[in-house]
Amino acid sequence: DIFPFLVPPFLFLPLPPLLPSLFCLNGNGYEDVVIAIDPNVPEDEKLIQQIQDMVTEASTYLYGATEKRFYFKAVSILIPETWQKKNEYEEPKLETYKKADIVIEVPNPPGFDVPRTDQFGQCGDKGERIRLTPAIVLGEKLNEYGPQGKILVHEWAHLRWGVFEEYNEEEPFYQISRQCSDGITGTNKVYACSGGSCSIRNCRTDPKTGKLNKDCMFIPDKVQGEKASIMFMQSIDSVSIWIISL
Repeated sequence: DIFPFLVPPFLFLPLPPLLPSLFCLNGNGYEDVVIAIDPNVPEDEKLIQQIQDMVTEASTYLYGATEKRFYFKAVSILIPETWQKKNEYEEPKLETYKKADIVIEVPNPPGFDVPRTDQFGQCGDKGERIRLTPAIVLGEKLNEYGPQGKILVHEWAHLRWGVFEEYNEEEPFYQISRQCSDGITGTNKVYACSGGSCSIRNCRTDPKTGKLNKDCMFIPDKVQGEKASIMFMQSIDSVSIWIISL
């Protein structure tokens, strides 16, 4: 087994402890959530502590975002066999890499640190697995994606409730926002790089269609007051809720 060691589960929020079971909701707390570190990830003791900090932050954020409905109660971390052994590590029981809910893995291709969740069903169908990179967990991508705990809650919504993104980077630019995120203010700009330098310029409107050019991007203002939505831009400080019924 490439994962013979297990960091003991850690608990969040002062609610009574309950008997654990594989990834279930017991009372208000999610128990026996498994986070596995891929064996290709270089050993880094800070990563384990940062995973714990990420889940602690995510638990508090999830608790508030769901109006005190849910939180992370018990989470286990699977450690690769090649990593240094420690007395506090335990032998895994039912936890395996294949059954892990969240995987910390080396970005592929290198530098591709986009947090993502494997989803193959329709809206409302649970996802398969959350995928994060060490750079995300270690807080090296705060400017791009926001705090680690908020990233995890965003991805958890994909995994647990089968919701989709409230943005679309695959299609040409469209001007009408979703109702739940139209309170977020910003400007439309084109961010272009050439010859080792980058520049930001104003968007242009197609005279025939009246639409902005496809390279146009929405750049949010740094200071916001809008609380929704987590599935649009969780990186914005003020964003703290969903516009869905749980």
